[in-house]
Amino acid sequence: MTTFEKFFKDNPEQKEIYDKEYNDFLLSEFMLEQMEAQRISVRELAKQADVSPTVIQKLRSKNSQKVNLTTFTSVLRCLGYRIKLEKIPALK
Repeated sequence: MTTFEKFFKDNPEQKEIYDKEYNDFLLSEFMLEQMEAQRISVRELAKQADVSPTVIQKLRSKNSQKVNLTTFTSVLRCLGYRIKLEKIPALK
């Protein structure tokens, strides 16, 4: 077991914080990557998703906890993606 794994095993509340912040980071990086690849501006994506540019900025700046699921799925759809649910294995 690595030190990293041991830390989370001994501190499950820190694991939850890490997972949430890491997911926010991934979402932000994904948005930035897709917007760059598709050469789409904040304003254009906001217009297509029928949301304000501020919402897109929140998603890009790792502030996604302030965006609801309906808005998020609308933005993803405009980028050509959808959400897929995956069961998380239980911690041991």
